[in-house]
Amino acid sequence: MTKPLANRIALVTGASRGIGHATALALANAGAHVVAVARTVGGLEELDDAIRNAGGTATLVPLDLKDFPAIDRLAAALKQRYGRLDILVGNAGILGPLSPLDHVPPNEWDDVLAINVTANWRLIKAFADLLKASDAGRAVFITSGTVHTANAYWGPYTTAKAALEAMARTFAAETATTNVRVNLLSPGQVRTRMLAMAMPSMDMSNVEKPDKAAQAVVAMCLPSVTESGQIFDLRSGKFLAVQAPK
Repeated sequence: MTKPLANRIALVTGASRGIGHATALALANAGAHVVAVARTVGGLEELDDAIRNAGGTATLVPLDLKDFPAIDRLAAALKQRYGRLDILVGNAGILGPLSPLDHVPPNEWDDVLAINVTANWRLIKAFADLLKASDAGRAVFITSGTVHTANAYWGPYTTAKAALEAMARTFAAETATTNVRVNLLSPGQVRTRMLAMAMPSMDMSNVEKPDKAAQAVVAMCLPSVTESGQIFDLRSGKFLAVQAPK
């Protein structure tokens, strides 16, 4: 039986752990060849083992997403090798300081915006043409419910995710007449290291594992997806009511 993403090329950032690791494995299980991007080599090697043990294939790319020229070089390499990119999952993100806005160190503010926003813009800039070269280019970015609650002390992270949402939906509007579909996933609380850092006293035993989020991403990357510029809320299992791009 043919797998739903057979012969697809999928790039996943932050693939060494958490939602990114689970998503890369799920995409590979669905038939995609995964280009796994992360800083942590050990985590990438563990992912590679898991993918190969399941009968899938992957290309490991140790890369710091703040190395923007390296993103461009990766795009050039994929263009030369495949001529297209079918799936882009912008998952990598950092929490940053949980602090009153007026106490946030400028360098930490810059880091949060660089990884959570600017790196994703550089991915769009580098890979937009390759996504358009696919017969069904799909891009999914990971957002957060904090955008809509604006909790105190989460300013850098919330601001960055709000900017990411606006950027992704703008990209969706700009690709509306192409074969590209761009959406966001709001996973809610997921059992990740980031959540443990943010809420160290939380009992993680009842928190959703990353696998459910990963399966949602896979569903959003299918060629049959028609939605674009939308936010899929994992907790409710449906797209939020946001205006579609015109």
